[in-house]
Amino acid sequence: MGKYMVKVSYSVEGAQGLIEEGGSSRKATVAKMLEQMGGSLESFYYCFGEDDAYVIVDVPDSVTAVALSLAVNAAGGAGMATIPLITAEEMDEACRKSVSYRPPGE
Repeated sequence: MGKYMVKVSYSVEGAQGLIEEGGSSRKATVAKMLEQMGGSLESFYYCFGEDDAYVIVDVPDSVTAVALSLAVNAAGGAGMATIPLITAEEMDEACRKSVSYRPPGE
């Protein structure tokens, strides 16, 4: 199961729908969508500024994450950016790997 942070920015129409339905309704809709795809909602926070919401989700794999992103972005009510999250243990494992790399110009 992969963990992702999703940054959400509502379109004008999406913001109008949010005003009509409320924040809890949108959170419930997202949780249901994730469950139908074999995932789960960890947290859902609204914010203001460049982004309108930050959502932490667990989904089975990156293909599912892409499918969710395509569906939400294609619907037009919100745009989203999906960011894979890496555990400390996964980072430890990555640090132990030996990578042969030469910077440009050396």
